[in-house]
Amino acid sequence: MARSDILLETGTNELEILELFINETVPGSKDPVPSYFGVNVAKVMQVIESPTLDPPESASNPCYMGTISLRKHIVPVLDLAVWLGIDRNAHEYEVVMVTEFSKAVTGFLVSGVTEIHRVGWQDVAPPHEFVTRMGTSCIIGMVRREDHFIQLLDLEQILSALEPASLKPDEAPRVVASRRYRALVADDSPTIRLMLRKNLEAANFDLHVVSNGQEALDHVRRMGKQAKEQGKGILDVLDIVIADIEMPLMDGFTLTKSIKDDEQLKALPVILYSSLITSELRHKGESVGAVDQIAKPDMDSMAERAIAILEGHKSGDAGA
Repeated sequence: MARSDILLETGTNELEILELFINETVPGSKDPVPSYFGVNVAKVMQVIESPTLDPPESASNPCYMGTISLRKHIVPVLDLAVWLGIDRNAHEYEVVMVTEFSKAVTGFLVSGVTEIHRVGWQDVAPPHEFVTRMGTSCIIGMVRREDHFIQLLDLEQILSALEPASLKPDEAPRVVASRRYRALVADDSPTIRLMLRKNLEAANFDLHVVSNGQEALDHVRRMGKQAKEQGKGILDVLDIVIADIEMPLMDGFTLTKSIKDDEQLKALPVILYSSLITSELRHKGESVGAVDQIAKPDMDSMAERAIAILEGHKSGDAGA
Protein backbone atom coordinates (compact mmCIF):
# COMPACT_ATOMS: atom_id res chain seq x y z
CA MET A 1 0.00 0.00 0.00
CA ALA A 2 2.89 2.37 0.62
CA ARG A 3 3.02 3.48 -3.01
CA SER A 4 4.17 6.87 -4.24
CA ASP A 5 0.69 7.87 -5.46
CA ILE A 6 -0.75 7.72 -1.94
CA LEU A 7 2.00 9.43 0.00
CA LEU A 8 1.70 12.97 1.29
CA GLU A 9 1.56 15.47 -1.55
CA THR A 10 4.21 18.17 -1.27
CA GLY A 11 2.80 21.39 0.10
CA THR A 12 -0.85 20.47 -0.57
CA ASN A 13 -1.47 19.78 3.12
CA GLU A 14 -3.00 16.37 2.39
CA LEU A 15 -2.44 12.77 3.39
CA GLU A 16 -4.12 9.43 2.81
CA ILE A 17 -5.41 7.40 5.74
CA LEU A 18 -6.51 3.80 6.00
CA GLU A 19 -9.75 3.59 7.97
CA LEU A 20 -10.05 0.61 10.31
CA PHE A 21 -12.56 -0.33 12.94
CA ILE A 22 -12.84 -2.22 16.22
CA ASN A 23 -16.21 -3.74 17.14
CA GLU A 24 -16.94 -3.14 20.80
CA THR A 25 -19.19 -5.18 23.06
CA VAL A 26 -21.46 -2.66 24.77
CA PRO A 27 -23.64 -3.63 27.73
CA GLY A 28 -27.33 -3.40 26.83
CA SER A 29 -26.70 -3.59 23.06
CA LYS A 30 -27.24 -6.88 21.24
CA ASP A 31 -25.03 -5.80 18.33
CA PRO A 32 -21.38 -4.73 18.58
CA VAL A 33 -20.69 -1.01 18.19
CA PRO A 34 -17.83 -0.06 15.86
CA SER A 35 -15.19 2.54 16.73
CA TYR A 36 -13.30 3.93 13.73
CA PHE A 37 -9.61 4.74 13.59
CA GLY A 38 -7.17 5.89 10.93
CA VAL A 39 -3.45 5.53 10.17
CA ASN A 40 -1.24 7.04 7.49
CA VAL A 41 -1.34 4.66 4.52
CA ALA A 42 2.37 5.19 3.94
CA LYS A 43 3.04 3.31 7.18
CA VAL A 44 0.96 0.27 6.21
CA MET A 45 2.86 -2.61 4.67
CA GLN A 46 -0.03 -5.05 4.33
CA VAL A 47 -3.40 -6.11 5.75
CA ILE A 48 -3.79 -9.86 6.25
CA GLU A 49 -6.36 -12.24 7.68
CA SER A 50 -5.68 -12.80 11.34
CA PRO A 51 -3.98 -16.12 11.98
CA THR A 52 -4.65 -18.08 15.14
CA LEU A 53 -2.66 -16.37 17.85
CA ASP A 54 -1.84 -17.79 21.25
CA PRO A 55 -0.74 -14.97 23.59
CA PRO A 56 2.15 -16.15 25.77
CA GLU A 57 1.52 -16.18 29.50
CA SER A 58 4.84 -14.45 30.03
CA ALA A 59 3.89 -11.45 27.84
CA SER A 60 5.15 -8.18 29.33
CA ASN A 61 1.98 -6.38 28.21
CA PRO A 62 -1.57 -7.79 27.90
CA CYS A 63 -1.90 -6.40 24.36
CA TYR A 64 0.93 -8.64 23.09
CA MET A 65 -0.61 -11.49 21.04
CA GLY A 66 2.51 -13.32 19.85
CA THR A 67 4.38 -13.21 16.53
CA ILE A 68 3.80 -14.05 12.89
CA SER A 69 6.22 -14.61 10.02
CA LEU A 70 5.80 -12.24 7.06
CA ARG A 71 8.21 -11.33 4.25
CA LYS A 72 11.25 -12.58 6.15
CA HIS A 73 10.18 -10.58 9.19
CA ILE A 74 9.21 -11.97 12.58
CA VAL A 75 6.37 -9.58 13.35
CA PRO A 76 5.06 -8.93 16.88
CA VAL A 77 1.27 -8.59 16.90
CA LEU A 78 -0.50 -6.24 19.30
CA ASP A 79 -4.21 -6.28 20.13
CA LEU A 80 -5.11 -2.65 19.47
CA ALA A 81 -8.39 -2.97 21.36
CA VAL A 82 -6.61 -4.01 24.56
CA TRP A 83 -4.26 -1.04 24.25
CA LEU A 84 -7.18 1.35 23.75
CA GLY A 85 -9.22 -0.18 26.57
CA ILE A 86 -11.97 -1.42 24.23
CA ASP A 87 -13.85 -4.66 24.93
CA ARG A 88 -13.49 -6.08 21.42
CA ASN A 89 -16.27 -8.31 20.11
CA ALA A 90 -14.20 -11.06 18.50
CA HIS A 91 -15.22 -12.71 15.21
CA GLU A 92 -13.59 -15.08 12.73
CA TYR A 93 -12.87 -12.51 10.01
CA GLU A 94 -10.58 -10.19 11.94
CA VAL A 95 -7.44 -8.82 10.31
CA VAL A 96 -3.90 -7.82 11.22
CA MET A 97 -2.71 -4.47 9.90
CA VAL A 98 1.06 -4.77 9.42
CA THR A 99 2.93 -1.47 9.64
CA GLU A 100 6.48 -0.44 8.91
CA PHE A 101 7.95 2.77 10.34
CA SER A 102 10.69 3.89 12.72
CA LYS A 103 12.77 0.88 11.62
CA ALA A 104 10.14 -1.48 13.08
CA VAL A 105 7.61 -3.88 11.54
CA THR A 106 4.58 -4.41 13.79
CA GLY A 107 1.14 -6.00 13.44
CA PHE A 108 -2.04 -4.62 14.98
CA LEU A 109 -5.08 -6.87 15.42
CA VAL A 110 -8.33 -5.08 14.50
CA SER A 111 -11.88 -6.07 13.59
CA GLY A 112 -11.52 -4.93 9.98
CA VAL A 113 -10.65 -2.16 7.54
CA THR A 114 -13.02 -0.13 5.38
CA GLU A 115 -11.34 2.13 2.81
CA ILE A 116 -8.64 4.68 2.10
CA HIS A 117 -9.51 8.37 2.41
CA ARG A 118 -7.60 11.38 1.11
CA VAL A 119 -8.01 14.17 3.64
CA GLY A 120 -6.60 17.63 4.15
CA TRP A 121 -4.70 18.28 7.35
CA GLN A 122 -6.90 21.35 7.82
CA ASP A 123 -9.79 18.87 8.24
CA VAL A 124 -7.97 17.02 11.02
CA ALA A 125 -9.16 18.51 14.29
CA PRO A 126 -7.26 18.11 17.56
CA PRO A 127 -8.64 15.26 19.69
CA HIS A 128 -12.06 15.90 21.15
CA GLU A 129 -12.14 16.02 24.91
CA PHE A 130 -13.92 12.65 25.10
CA VAL A 131 -10.78 11.08 23.63
CA THR A 132 -8.78 12.55 26.50
CA ARG A 133 -11.20 10.88 28.89
CA MET A 134 -10.33 7.52 27.31
CA GLY A 135 -7.06 7.79 29.21
CA THR A 136 -4.80 7.44 26.18
CA SER A 137 -2.60 9.97 24.43
CA CYS A 138 -2.27 7.95 21.22
CA ILE A 139 -5.23 9.68 19.52
CA ILE A 140 -3.76 12.72 17.75
CA GLY A 141 -6.66 13.98 15.65
CA MET A 142 -10.25 13.55 14.55
CA VAL A 143 -11.68 13.44 11.01
CA ARG A 144 -15.44 13.61 10.42
CA ARG A 145 -16.72 11.18 7.76
CA GLU A 146 -20.46 11.40 7.16
CA ASP A 147 -22.06 9.76 10.21
CA HIS A 148 -18.96 9.08 12.32
CA PHE A 149 -15.55 10.29 13.38
CA ILE A 150 -12.26 8.65 12.48
CA GLN A 151 -9.74 8.87 15.29
CA LEU A 152 -6.17 9.18 14.00
CA LEU A 153 -3.72 6.95 15.85
CA ASP A 154 -0.22 7.91 16.95
CA LEU A 155 1.35 4.49 16.44
CA GLU A 156 4.77 5.80 17.48
CA GLN A 157 3.37 6.68 20.90
CA ILE A 158 2.05 3.13 21.30
CA LEU A 159 5.38 1.55 20.40
CA SER A 160 7.40 3.97 22.51
CA ALA A 161 5.20 3.25 25.52
CA LEU A 162 5.80 -0.47 25.04
CA GLU A 163 9.51 0.06 24.44
CA PRO A 164 10.47 3.35 26.14
CA ALA A 165 14.14 3.08 25.23
CA SER A 166 13.26 3.37 21.53
CA LEU A 167 12.95 7.17 21.78
CA LYS A 168 15.79 7.67 24.29
CA PRO A 169 14.16 10.77 25.87
CA ASP A 170 16.75 11.05 28.64
CA GLU A 171 19.90 10.65 26.56
CA ALA A 172 22.23 13.62 26.97
CA PRO A 173 23.05 15.56 23.79
CA ARG A 174 26.45 14.85 22.26
CA VAL A 175 27.11 18.56 21.75
CA VAL A 176 26.06 21.78 23.47
CA ALA A 177 25.57 25.06 21.59
CA SER A 178 28.13 27.79 22.19
CA ARG A 179 25.33 30.28 22.75
CA ARG A 180 21.62 30.20 23.52
CA TYR A 181 19.62 29.45 20.35
CA ARG A 182 15.89 30.07 19.97
CA ALA A 183 13.89 27.23 18.41
CA LEU A 184 10.25 26.71 17.55
CA VAL A 185 9.21 23.05 17.88
CA ALA A 186 5.96 21.76 16.36
CA ASP A 187 4.65 18.25 17.05
CA ASP A 188 1.24 16.84 17.90
CA SER A 189 2.66 13.98 20.01
CA PRO A 190 3.17 14.77 23.72
CA THR A 191 5.80 12.01 23.85
CA ILE A 192 7.92 13.55 21.07
CA ARG A 193 7.46 17.07 22.42
CA LEU A 194 8.79 15.96 25.80
CA MET A 195 11.73 14.15 24.23
CA LEU A 196 12.70 17.14 22.10
CA ARG A 197 12.31 19.56 24.98
CA LYS A 198 14.71 17.53 27.14
CA ASN A 199 17.20 17.01 24.33
CA LEU A 200 17.26 20.57 23.02
CA GLU A 201 17.11 22.42 26.33
CA ALA A 202 20.07 20.34 27.55
CA ALA A 203 21.94 21.49 24.41
CA ASN A 204 21.37 25.20 25.25
CA PHE A 205 18.21 25.90 23.23
CA ASP A 206 15.37 28.16 24.34
CA LEU A 207 12.15 26.56 23.09
CA HIS A 208 8.66 27.59 22.14
CA VAL A 209 6.60 24.42 21.62
CA VAL A 210 3.29 24.10 19.72
CA SER A 211 1.11 21.11 18.82
CA ASN A 212 0.36 21.61 15.12
CA GLY A 213 1.63 23.27 11.96
CA GLN A 214 -0.95 26.05 11.89
CA GLU A 215 0.03 27.15 15.40
CA ALA A 216 3.66 27.10 14.29
CA LEU A 217 3.01 29.26 11.23
CA ASP A 218 0.91 31.70 13.26
CA HIS A 219 3.75 32.01 15.80
CA VAL A 220 6.42 32.54 13.14
CA ARG A 221 4.34 35.20 11.39
CA ARG A 222 3.67 36.92 14.68
CA MET A 223 7.38 36.99 15.50
CA GLY A 224 8.16 38.20 11.99
CA LYS A 225 5.71 41.05 12.38
CA GLN A 226 7.16 42.04 15.75
CA ALA A 227 10.69 41.92 14.34
CA LYS A 228 9.71 44.13 11.40
CA GLU A 229 8.12 46.69 13.72
CA GLN A 230 11.43 46.86 15.59
CA GLY A 231 13.44 47.22 12.41
CA LYS A 232 14.83 43.69 12.68
CA GLY A 233 14.79 40.50 10.63
CA ILE A 234 13.28 37.14 11.57
CA LEU A 235 16.73 35.71 12.48
CA ASP A 236 17.09 38.43 15.12
CA VAL A 237 14.20 36.89 17.08
CA LEU A 238 14.13 33.20 16.09
CA ASP A 239 16.93 30.88 14.94
CA ILE A 240 15.30 27.67 13.70
CA VAL A 241 12.04 25.77 13.24
CA ILE A 242 11.89 22.03 14.00
CA ALA A 243 8.69 20.32 12.88
CA ASP A 244 7.05 16.93 12.42
CA ILE A 245 5.82 16.21 8.90
CA GLU A 246 2.48 14.78 10.05
CA MET A 247 0.41 17.18 12.14
CA PRO A 248 -3.24 18.24 12.41
CA LEU A 249 -4.44 21.43 10.69
CA MET A 250 -1.18 21.87 8.73
CA ASP A 251 1.57 19.39 7.90
CA GLY A 252 5.29 20.06 8.04
CA PHE A 253 5.67 20.31 4.26
CA THR A 254 3.04 23.03 4.03
CA LEU A 255 4.48 24.83 7.05
CA THR A 256 7.94 24.84 5.44
CA LYS A 257 6.62 25.98 2.05
CA SER A 258 4.66 28.79 3.72
CA ILE A 259 7.79 30.00 5.51
CA LYS A 260 9.97 29.79 2.41
CA ASP A 261 7.37 31.57 0.23
CA ASP A 262 7.35 34.54 2.62
CA GLU A 263 10.08 37.09 1.82
CA GLN A 264 10.34 38.16 5.45
CA LEU A 265 10.55 34.60 6.83
CA LYS A 266 12.37 32.59 4.16
CA ALA A 267 15.83 32.92 5.78
CA LEU A 268 14.59 30.82 8.70
CA PRO A 269 16.03 27.26 8.55
CA VAL A 270 13.52 24.42 8.96
CA ILE A 271 14.30 20.85 10.03
CA LEU A 272 11.60 18.26 9.30
CA TYR A 273 11.32 14.83 10.85
CA SER A 274 9.06 11.81 10.56
CA SER A 275 8.93 8.11 11.30
CA LEU A 276 9.14 7.78 7.50
CA ILE A 277 12.02 9.49 5.72
CA THR A 278 12.02 7.62 2.42
CA SER A 279 13.89 8.87 -0.64
CA GLU A 280 10.60 10.23 -2.00
CA LEU A 281 9.75 12.05 1.22
CA ARG A 282 13.28 13.42 1.38
CA HIS A 283 12.82 14.80 -2.14
CA LYS A 284 9.52 16.38 -1.09
CA GLY A 285 11.17 18.02 1.91
CA GLU A 286 14.00 19.37 -0.21
CA SER A 287 11.52 20.73 -2.75
CA VAL A 288 9.80 22.91 -0.11
CA GLY A 289 13.11 24.12 1.34
CA ALA A 290 13.79 22.00 4.42
CA VAL A 291 17.45 22.30 5.40
CA ASP A 292 17.56 18.81 6.97
CA GLN A 293 15.27 15.80 7.50
CA ILE A 294 15.56 13.29 10.32
CA ALA A 295 13.92 9.92 10.92
CA LYS A 296 12.39 9.54 14.40
CA PRO A 297 14.70 6.67 15.37
CA ASP A 298 17.58 9.15 14.93
CA MET A 299 15.96 11.94 16.92
CA ASP A 300 18.67 11.81 19.58
CA SER A 301 20.88 13.57 17.00
CA MET A 302 18.46 16.49 16.61
CA ALA A 303 20.41 18.92 18.81
CA GLU A 304 23.71 18.04 17.17
CA ARG A 305 22.33 18.52 13.66
CA ALA A 306 20.51 21.74 14.54
CA ILE A 307 23.68 23.19 16.06
CA ALA A 308 25.71 22.21 12.98
CA ILE A 309 23.22 24.03 10.76
CA LEU A 310 23.13 27.13 12.96
CA GLU A 311 26.87 27.33 13.45
CA GLY A 312 27.27 26.90 9.71
CA HIS A 313 24.92 29.80 9.05
CA LYS A 314 26.73 31.84 11.67
CA SER A 315 30.10 31.15 10.03
CA GLY A 316 28.74 32.02 6.63
CA ASP A 317 27.31 35.29 7.87
CA ALA A 318 30.57 36.19 9.48
CA GLY A 319 32.49 35.59 6.33
CA ALA A 320 30.13 37.49 4.05
